[in-house]
This record gives sequence, C-alpha cells and structure tokens, in this order.
Amino acid sequence: MRILEWDRLTSGERRAALKRPQQAAQSEVFESARQIIARVRANGDAALRELTARFDGSEVIDLKVPAAAFRRARGALAAAEITALERAIANVRTFHAAQAPAPVALDTEDGVRCERLLRPYEAVGLYVPGGSAPLPSTVIMLAVPAALAGCTRRVLCTPPARDGAPAAAVLVAAELCGIDTVFAVGGAQAIAALAYGTASIPRVDKIFGPGNAWVTAAKQVVAADPSGAACDLPAGPSEVLVIADESARPDFIAADLLAQAEHDVRAQALLITPSAALAQAVEAHIAALLPRLSRRAILEESLESCRCLLVRDLDTALALANNYAPEHLLLAVREPRRYLASVRQAGAVFLGEWSSEPLGDYCAGPNHVLPTYGYARSYGALSLQDFLRAMTVQEVSPAGLAALGPTALTLAELEGLDAHAHAVRCRLAALAGGRP
Repeated sequence: MRILEWDRLTSGERRAALKRPQQAAQSEVFESARQIIARVRANGDAALRELTARFDGSEVIDLKVPAAAFRRARGALAAAEITALERAIANVRTFHAAQAPAPVALDTEDGVRCERLLRPYEAVGLYVPGGSAPLPSTVIMLAVPAALAGCTRRVLCTPPARDGAPAAAVLVAAELCGIDTVFAVGGAQAIAALAYGTASIPRVDKIFGPGNAWVTAAKQVVAADPSGAACDLPAGPSEVLVIADESARPDFIAADLLAQAEHDVRAQALLITPSAALAQAVEAHIAALLPRLSRRAILEESLESCRCLLVRDLDTALALANNYAPEHLLLAVREPRRYLASVRQAGAVFLGEWSSEPLGDYCAGPNHVLPTYGYARSYGALSLQDFLRAMTVQEVSPAGLAALGPTALTLAELEGLDAHAHAVRCRLAALAGGRP
C-alpha cells in the first residue's frame, strides 16, 4: 500500500492518487457488447449456447435450470448455510419493506385533484454475476425487493460453472426468495436475452444487478434502445474508502480494505487518515495477512491500486471522500455519527469500527447493489422504489376548470402553442354555454 502525503502532492499527483483502476477501453467494451447483443437478437438461444461455451467454458443444453438442479443444490448446502441465507433474507426484507412509499392524493386547488400512484414493473430481470465467486447475496439483494414491490415475473440469469449448472448457493438463495425461473447464462449475452427475449428466456421490462465492464456496457446499450429494457444503475468493480483517525484499530482497517480488494483485480481500496502511525500499522497488517488469503493472486493485482492518503485533518478527508464518491465509505473515527452530516456522495456508509463492510454485503439489511466508479454522485443504493413506476393522475371538475383554465390558457399562448390553448378554450366555452 503506497502512503502519500496529500499536502506534498502536485495537482496532477493528487488526481492520480484518486484515480480509479483503468478499465478496459470504453469504446472497445461497448463495441464488443453491441456485437454480442446483435448476435443474441439474431440467433437467440443458439447464440446464448455458443457464447456460454466460449466465455464460461460450459456446454449448456437446457438454458433453464431444471427442478432437479434445485434439489441437488439444496442437498449440497449444510443446514447452517441455509439458516444463514434465511436470516439474511429476513433482514433484507425487513429493511426494504420499510421503504414502501405512500401514494399521494391532494387538491392543489378547489376542483383540481392530483394523485401519484405506484405500480410495480411486471417483469424484471435479475442478473447475478458468477466470475470467480458465487454470489447468493446478490440474489437476495435483487429478489427480495422485487417480491416486495409486487413484480409478478422475476427472471434470474447467472453464469454456469463448467458442469453447466449455477452455483448451489445461488440456486438455494433463489429458491428461498421464491424464484424458480433461473437461466444458466451470464455476461452481456444474458443482458441481451433479458432485454429482447429468446425462445427460452422471456423479455423483461427492467434489468437489475451488478456485473463486469461488458455487462455494464450491455445494460447501457439496451437501456438506450426504446425496444430494449430499462436498467437500474452502473454497478461495476467494488471499491471502498476508509476514513480513520488515530483511535482506529489497524487490524480492522486492513481487513476491511482487503475484503473489498479481493472481489476483483480492478477493485480499489483507499485509506485516508491524519495519522501516519495508523497508516504504517495498516500497511504492516496487510502485508502479514495477505499470504494467508485464498484469493491472494487477485489481491496482489488489485492492491496495486490501494493507496493511503495522509491528510492534515478529518475535514480534508471528508472533502476528498465526497470528491471521490465511493461505493462504500467507512468512518472509523471517534464519534462517527458526528461526521455523517458531512457525507454527501457515497453509495453506502458504515459508522464506527464494529460496522464491518461485509455485514452490509450479506445480511445487515440495506442493499449491496451500489453505484461504483464515481456514479454515487448521481445514483443511490438500489431500493424498493427502483422496482416501482410512478404515474400521476389528474381529475378536474367543471369548477376547477373555470378557475384554473385561464391560467393554462395564458401559459399556452405565452409558449405559442395554439392547439394547447384551443384544448382549454373550447372547454371554457362549453362551460359558458357558447362555442369555441
């Protein structure tokens, strides 16, 4: 972990210190995603099987996971593992159920009734990445709010292992969340199938879930196509930023940094602190812990982007954090809640040294699908409302039209929209008993 003194850096060095790991060239990624989407649209299931063999090394005959695979998956997990999944589901359900927005109905004026109603997306696609680790937690984070919102069709896609079946934990989590429609397909090809449909995979209205650069690009491509599908938010390689003072435990900080860095070679872990002694201690703990971790190869690459910035005070640290807009922000400081009001741009915030970030990944309750790569400036964590569409209703009585119509008429004329004006004028004339 490189330790850098912020006040001694030039403006260029400061930009470099907060730069995220270089992703694959965007133009190449988007072009590749477009080609994959075009192949799936043209050749459907055949393209999915071909691309699955190419990218996942798996020969899949039946894209839909059969009931027998769910039974085998249930038998492959220990009772304690199933209990852990059930507890996580319960906490995520409790937190998301509390987010249910209330409809709005009021009169803005006498005779002018306005409402805001919420309707669930009828068909949603839930994408659960596979990669180098199964992610049953992502199943929970997507399937639970989709069910609470009332989405009637929940279609889950996840990459298969080489034996052709998704990870057992992913299938059990899906089953526990009430999902029995799972397709063994991943990557940009899964996004294409969900957006446009194939003979096997039904088309959906909106796609949810994180993924690699190609998955993220594919989501953006189909979302920009009126005949495609809407998407949730840009969620790519994981990142964490820890703000710590001299009171923090360096072993805890090192563990939190490594926990996110092990996700992906393009993950990023940053520490900002006014304490040089803490920085050095954290560096020592990382070096001691790294050889004992099973994902050491990934960590050694992702830690190339791991940095510690030494700053003069916590106010500077918070300003840098808001500029960076991290996916995960940990406040390992005295009285952490005191600083919460200063946090403006972050996907998820963890207060105090006992709030380990993996608790949020798995089972605390909030959603772990979060904006990455600086998108926390404009997106928030996935929530129940993302699975709902809002529509407004307006009902105007004759008295309401008589009172408010002249205002609308004036504004229509101000904008030079004659047909708008006529639509109001003819009604006002009808009220007066004459003709427009």
